[in-house]
Amino acid sequence: MPLVLILFIVVGVLILLTTSFKVSPFIALILVSLLAGFLLGIPLAGIAKSVQKGIGDMLGSILVILSAGAMIGKLVAESGAAKVIADKIMQVCGEKYLQWGLMLTGLVIGIPLFYNVGFVLVIPIIFSLVYQYKLPAVYVAIPMLASLSVAHSFLPPHPSPASLVVTFNASMGKTFFYGLIVAIPSIVLAGPVFSRTLKKIKTPGPIVVVSKNEFDQPLPGFRNSLLSAMLPVFLLGITTLLSFLFAAQPSLLQVTSFLNEPSVLMVLALLIVTYTLGIKQGKSIKQIMQVYENGIKDIAMIILIIGASGALKQVLIDSNASNAIAEYFKYLHIHPLLLGWLIAAIIRLCLGSATVAGLTTAGIIAPMMGSMQVDANLMILAIGSGSVFFSHVNDTGFWMFKEYFNVSLKDTFLSWSLMETIVSVTGLIGVFLLNLLL
Repeated sequence: MPLVLILFIVVGVLILLTTSFKVSPFIALILVSLLAGFLLGIPLAGIAKSVQKGIGDMLGSILVILSAGAMIGKLVAESGAAKVIADKIMQVCGEKYLQWGLMLTGLVIGIPLFYNVGFVLVIPIIFSLVYQYKLPAVYVAIPMLASLSVAHSFLPPHPSPASLVVTFNASMGKTFFYGLIVAIPSIVLAGPVFSRTLKKIKTPGPIVVVSKNEFDQPLPGFRNSLLSAMLPVFLLGITTLLSFLFAAQPSLLQVTSFLNEPSVLMVLALLIVTYTLGIKQGKSIKQIMQVYENGIKDIAMIILIIGASGALKQVLIDSNASNAIAEYFKYLHIHPLLLGWLIAAIIRLCLGSATVAGLTTAGIIAPMMGSMQVDANLMILAIGSGSVFFSHVNDTGFWMFKEYFNVSLKDTFLSWSLMETIVSVTGLIGVFLLNLLL
């Protein structure tokens, strides 16, 4: 059976299982990995070993990063630090620069918080501003939600970009800083600029009432909140700078290289935040550990999906299909970055999940990277851009937006779906511009 046909069958079955039969993406990815191994001619005993190795290699490299990130994000939310940051930024920006304040708030609190947590957290902030300034809800919401979407798809330690860093053996630091460069024009265009066209979108009925967050302990100060929420980013920047400064001193370079290892860096950040937003704020160790347990529960299924995506990648490698795929795509005369974006965008349109789209694309592209003359960090961003292309009815984010803001399907397409598309296309353009400069 031709290799291209096998790939179409595998992706087609994945789409069918998750959309028509509502099978969990984790189970669906395991099943299609087994199917791919069988169709590609791997011996039956070897298929199971490939699947196990793929899951183990993927989770072995990423589990600590994701878990520590989830714990930090949960504590940032539960301690009230995210609320403090949002309130301060909006206080400084005021009504005149409301859109820019919302954009900045979404980006700052979107870096430590996972998307669904961040979405629910910002809703009370958005609604309070809607009532305060008597502005259309969609007009107020889009800049903040665009920033959350960009952070989710472009910036580690979010699950998809962090996993792709491991898959492509890229640099966490470079991916983050390149991602930030690409993120800025994306959120400006999809946020403050695009939202100006949405003032006429009105909610036909009352908006869902969301109570304000109540905290049983005093809120942390703004400086503590900001430094704690952004600590992984600050540590990443500091250790990267020290690596350059001590490049000629082997003993010090070993120390900075150790601290610059993503897993070590995230654990160090977790320990510091445990004190600054936990113990310092009067929480007991038991209370903090409960917060961390809840944070892990939030991403348990995402971790399983990420592991399963590693299985598909390993099957393609062990069957030697990766080399054949690379040869096939050479003759298509498509730039590798565009190819990564295109595959992710197609899977996103079919499946709805940005995370699954990014991880599935990585499994297809990663085995070919050796023959591609392209920066792995930029490939991660290209795939991330494609993974958010045109959110529609098969995406849970689409329905969350529609129901929270009580708008019609048409207006959801004209606001939410177009916003995601602007993020996707602008991100791709930004990646190509970076590719020309590097």
